[in-house]
Amino acid sequence: QVQLVESGGGLVQAGGSLRLSCVASRTIFGFNLMGWYRQAPGKQRELVATLSRAGNTNYADSLKGRFTISRDTEKNTVYLQMNSLKPEDTAVYYCNAKGRPATGSDRWGQGTQVTVSS
Repeated sequence: QVQLVESGGGLVQAGGSLRLSCVASRTIFGFNLMGWYRQAPGKQRELVATLSRAGNTNYADSLKGRFTISRDTEKNTVYLQMNSLKPEDTAVYYCNAKGRPATGSDRWGQGTQVTVSS
């Protein structure tokens, strides 16, 4: 079964940047959609960004262009560049891979903690 491994989280000051990586155990073209989600304590998991097989991107409106999702298909890796970080960005960030809806395929990484200090 495909595995997704996130890395790159850590502690940064407000205004700083981080780049998260998600390495898949097989080609990311095996999925319809790759994405990043985040979940803060006591809150629902929310969409951060998605990247389709065709290269189309979607972002949460609240991020206002601070985050960028990208990929390196040769490395089976999806990235999330996070700039101008705010304390409210503090959360566990999860990589996600979805196949065609009819397949029911929905894979998650273990998550990586991002903490933004004031």
